[in-house]
Amino acid sequence: MTKTKWVIDPTHSKIGFKVRHLMISNVLGNFKQFDGEVLTDGNDFANASINLSIDTASVDTEIADRDAHLRSADFFDVENHPKMKFTNLTFEDLGDDTYNLNGNLEIKGIVKPVKLSVEFGGVMKDPWGNEKAGFSITGKLNRKEWGLNWNSALEAGGVLVGEDVKIICDIELAKQV
Repeated sequence: MTKTKWVIDPTHSKIGFKVRHLMISNVLGNFKQFDGEVLTDGNDFANASINLSIDTASVDTEIADRDAHLRSADFFDVENHPKMKFTNLTFEDLGDDTYNLNGNLEIKGIVKPVKLSVEFGGVMKDPWGNEKAGFSITGKLNRKEWGLNWNSALEAGGVLVGEDVKIICDIELAKQV
């Protein structure tokens, strides 16, 4: 069967994250620049092939000083590692429009496996006749596994930045003809 190519529609997609701050609240952020491609058998996303590239310099938490720190060698080291990459290994259909997405995530040159949960929103044509597919993706990873180790101990105990990072993505794909 001929493969169908889909690309991420960046104007209708968001790749975000959430991490604990001071052990009592969360900081939200996202990446403003990314692109990705999905290859499927027609409109069947089971066993899809997924490749995603994220510009690490595009990290945005709405605080310029914090974003600059995230771009530094303490975190993403964007000068030496301008891209974060994800390639799937499996995209397993669990039924009821839910999937397990297993793949390799590369950050700072370190490649580790990740498991993400995916909710399929469906396929729809927009008013201009373009076919689109929507997905919500969530997961959790430990940032230290990718060398994002910076932290500061708190006087009252605990740390400034949590180790676990929650992944929160909404992705709209555009079918290529």
